[in-house]
Amino acid sequence: MPGLAHYMEQYDHEHSSGWNKLLHGLGIPMIFLGIFLLIFTKWIWGASLFVGGWIFLLLGHKIEGNHPAFFQGPIYLLVGPIWVAKEAWEFLSGTHRTSALQGALKCTSEGASDGTSRSTSHGISEATAQGTTTKQS
Repeated sequence: MPGLAHYMEQYDHEHSSGWNKLLHGLGIPMIFLGIFLLIFTKWIWGASLFVGGWIFLLLGHKIEGNHPAFFQGPIYLLVGPIWVAKEAWEFLSGTHRTSALQGALKCTSEGASDGTSRSTSHGISEATAQGTTTKQS
């Protein structure tokens, strides 16, 4: 069975758009706050936040052009909040990494003018960064 790192990598891969990340960063906490309010206090506010949060998530996936990860399995209902917490921590602490594509493009600009495909430290080849697809083993 795959570990958390596998699920986080898959989730990160499917949430690369800045708008999708922002909408998830707002939507997932709204859903959790909505659940809390539904259970413990004001159900109308809870229901509104819960539904609004899901609308944000679905809008983010509409913008990115893919389906929500939980369609692949219910485990992603737990991975999503962990991913948002990780993204928020990295953003607030200033340790947010650059995307793999930016790293690959940087490596491309630093060398390999011979047209060969070299693997970068981010696990994506220069050929992939240039728009062609290669299969990583």
